Amino acid sequence: METPIVSAQSDALVGIDDVQKSLNRSRASVYRYTNTDPRNLNPPFNPRKLNPEYRSDQKDPLYFHPNEVARFAKDVLRIKEVTVEVLNSPSTATQQMLGAILEELRGIRAHLEGSGDEAPSDLAARRDRQDRPAA
Repeated sequence: METPIVSAQSDALVGIDDVQKSLNRSRASVYRYTNTDPRNLNPPFNPRKLNPEYRSDQKDPLYFHPNEVARFAKDVLRIKEVTVEVLNSPSTATQQMLGAILEELRGIRAHLEGSGDEAPSDLAARRDRQDRPAA
């Protein structure tokens, strides 16, 4: 049997389409595998089913954690080898800003460490001046 590969962005959930492609099953069979209940929005964990992530509304789409899809493929479908690929998400403005702040902090640290060697000699020179009698 072919090894399913579950791909997801870092810290991202996968939808029905991705699960369908990963497991090489029809959309209808994925829905049959899924742990859902019309009377209970978030049923308790069922080890024999594919458990979706928490939903706040019945109309919310089903999303799955990649590890849950891998667990289901391995434990329930008896697929021997399952690979979970976590892809890095594209850089956001926040990540770029944090990267710029990090670089600036590294520059400040390097400057402070570089000037750290001069500080004791400046302090010693200041002490020498203070020991002299005032004019």
